[in-house]
Amino acid sequence: MARKIRTFIAVDIPDSIREKIARLQAKLKEKKANVKWVRPQTIHITLKFLGDVEEERIDEIGEAIERAVKGFQPFTAFVGGAGRFPNDRKPRVLWVGVKKGGNALSELADRIENECAQLGFEKGKRKYSAHLTLGRVRSSKNIGSVVEAMNSMEFEGGFFEASEVLIMKSDLKPTGAVYTVLKKIKLQG
Repeated sequence: MARKIRTFIAVDIPDSIREKIARLQAKLKEKKANVKWVRPQTIHITLKFLGDVEEERIDEIGEAIERAVKGFQPFTAFVGGAGRFPNDRKPRVLWVGVKKGGNALSELADRIENECAQLGFEKGKRKYSAHLTLGRVRSSKNIGSVVEAMNSMEFEGGFFEASEVLIMKSDLKPTGAVYTVLKKIKLQG
């Protein structure tokens, strides 16, 4: 039986932005809400979650991503702002946004979505929204104070150059997900 690996496509961010996100999370953790916080060193921008994929399909997926990014120039993005999915009243996911470069990320995600669909992967049901997940809400305990805190601050993570797309493996551990880069595909324009 073929070994399956939990796989997703992402754009990485620099450690300088991760450090700012870690400081933001530290402030939000003071509110003592029941949130499963994402470890800052693992935060990235997901373009497409593929799920459990047969290991031998990774090369085929890499070729599809190469087709998707053909002619796509590296671009500058700015991480900033914060929000909640689906809304402030009943948030399930806390995130920081992409204020500049979001349209490029959406176009990249659409191209990848279309190429992956040709390989038989299901298309996403929601419109793509570029974001970096800070944490997942486990219960409503103290969540109002987190939302209030997020609404009262202006988060600015900074600029970065998006120059490659990563095919990532996710191993779920009791301590949190461990990510491994399987392939790097350069944006070359």
